[in-house]
Amino acid sequence: MESNDVSSLAPVIGLSTITASLCCLPSIIWVLFGGSSAIVAANSLSETLYYSPFRYFLYSISFIMLLFGLVIYFRKKGICTLDEVKQNQQRVINTSLAVFTITILSYLVWNFVILEILGIALGLPWEDSAFWN
Repeated sequence: MESNDVSSLAPVIGLSTITASLCCLPSIIWVLFGGSSAIVAANSLSETLYYSPFRYFLYSISFIMLLFGLVIYFRKKGICTLDEVKQNQQRVINTSLAVFTITILSYLVWNFVILEILGIALGLPWEDSAFWN
């Protein structure tokens, strides 16, 4: 394995993205399994979760997951002390920025495009608040 291989961080990025979108994902799952009779309740759940402090709690958990993932990644690469971090400062900064950027972009696409389109297709009344309107 190459020393700069960051593909091992893909699961951390994916889990962080899904965790950050847990304000909308449960509503879609509810409609998938509950049918059209669950649309009103699922929409209410989504609005309650999205427009409450719970959304920021999910963002915080996602951020903490990324931090722990990066710490574990760098420790596996032999960067365990602050002196080693200083010696590999550019690598640590570049990898961290790449991971955070990829996570934010994947969250935006997952939450505001894929889940939005899926929710609208399932009948959730999200079309008026979609980013493209």
